[in-house]
Amino acid sequence: MAIACPDCGTLLSFPPLPRRSTAVCLRCGTQIATTIGRSLTAALACDVATLALLPTVYTLPLLKAELLGQRSQSSLLASVSHLWHEGWIALAGLSVIFVILLPVVRTGLLTLVLGALRLGFHPPWLGRVFRWTVWIDRWAMLDVFLVAVAVGYCYLTTIEHLDVIIESGARVLVVAGVLTMLSRAMLDQRTIWRAIGAESAALPCEGAIGCPTCGLLQSPAREGGPCPRCGARMYARKPQAIAATAALVSTAFILFFPANIYPMNSSDLLGQQLQYTNFGYAVQLSHLGLWPLSGLTFWTSILNPALMMACLGWGLLSVWRRSTRRLVLKTRLVRTVAETGRWSQTGPFTIVFFVPLIDFGHLGAEAVGWGATAFVVMIALIIAASVTFDPRLMWDAAPRTGIADHRTAGTHERPD
Repeated sequence: MAIACPDCGTLLSFPPLPRRSTAVCLRCGTQIATTIGRSLTAALACDVATLALLPTVYTLPLLKAELLGQRSQSSLLASVSHLWHEGWIALAGLSVIFVILLPVVRTGLLTLVLGALRLGFHPPWLGRVFRWTVWIDRWAMLDVFLVAVAVGYCYLTTIEHLDVIIESGARVLVVAGVLTMLSRAMLDQRTIWRAIGAESAALPCEGAIGCPTCGLLQSPAREGGPCPRCGARMYARKPQAIAATAALVSTAFILFFPANIYPMNSSDLLGQQLQYTNFGYAVQLSHLGLWPLSGLTFWTSILNPALMMACLGWGLLSVWRRSTRRLVLKTRLVRTVAETGRWSQTGPFTIVFFVPLIDFGHLGAEAVGWGATAFVVMIALIIAASVTFDPRLMWDAAPRTGIADHRTAGTHERPD
């Protein structure tokens, strides 16, 4: 089968993969397809189970807290509703989109696609639906919220006189979050695309363009038209990729400072008033002896966003200067940003989870700070920048080696 590498644009040809094998582009090192640990049936089972659990995840109480006889509990829906009514519209709205709406849409659409393929159905809309699923995947963050709840729970257990009880909603969240991770791990997009519609059996002439979503090769005359398999607009390179990415990264860089200068939340419990920035929160966790959580907070809240912006900035600079140095490294860094950027939303999701929970009337409460809103928007902009950036533009400056065949595409088989 023949496809275009999504990261360097090289046209690749390789046979159907046997069990426990991986195909990589030998020009840029991107993994093209793999059969290691992948199973359509297992992924479908995980998605069906997750879809059944999501209503209880959103409505059942996650934790119950008690402070000197005063009790408080909160579900996910109650938490975002509380933030909305407190005036934190952006934080509550983005949390609803990332944690509630998009996980339901992604899981439902993916269940529809995998179920249809499992039953042997191939309706004409299947490719378009799977394209939406692929696009939504990086924005659906139920698993990120699971980590945020775990961090928040560990922090709450350190507050003096506060008793925290794990409720049924948290247990269901753990199961649903793990199933979501398993579904992602067991799904190979190349296998699904090949099942939806056949790919080119042999390489076309040089100059063919590949669909940016499914990799299907088409004649240059079809540029600007829809892909026959997934419906995405086909372009040799993403239009306005550099301008859009530069604007998004620049805006995220501006927001980086208020996100880390302004407090993420403020606390007023038993007459003790405190405010926490990202750095202050990491320091507080270290003073409490929670070194792993302190390191995780520092990484996701400060270091990782800075590194992601630096990686995208390096890629932009490479395109502008038409640099041919370290292209493989740059490509891997941009790919890492696209795959891991979502985990930096752990910080604001922790605020969404535990601030509405800590509300004990005259004994005190937690409140959201402007840093949380700036942070959640900043990370959303970085993720969007990783979507708009086209790494193939970096490779346009490299010498052309011709159409890739067995010299530039390879498979690796893992021995049993």
